[in-house]
Amino acid sequence: MHGYADNKQDHLRRLRRIEGQARGLQRMVEEDKYCIDILTQVSAANRALQSFALSLLEEHLAHCVADAVAKGGAEAEAKVKEASDAIARLVRS
Repeated sequence: MHGYADNKQDHLRRLRRIEGQARGLQRMVEEDKYCIDILTQVSAANRALQSFALSLLEEHLAHCVADAVAKGGAEAEAKVKEASDAIARLVRS
């Protein structure tokens, strides 16, 4: 079971909201809205995605990584490396 399983419906709601934001951006461009207004909405969509990513990462650390570390061995090292790489990607974005 994945770390996000307990909050799957919440995550899906958040992702649908983000999808709506992306569609709203498309609509704004189609309607020739002011650039700054579009950029403001881009910023909001980015923040929503970052918030979602951090929530998912927190659940991954608390569940998947913690379980692997408790078991120890190569799997633990792999999960920690995997999480570290994911954090690095998030920081760079």
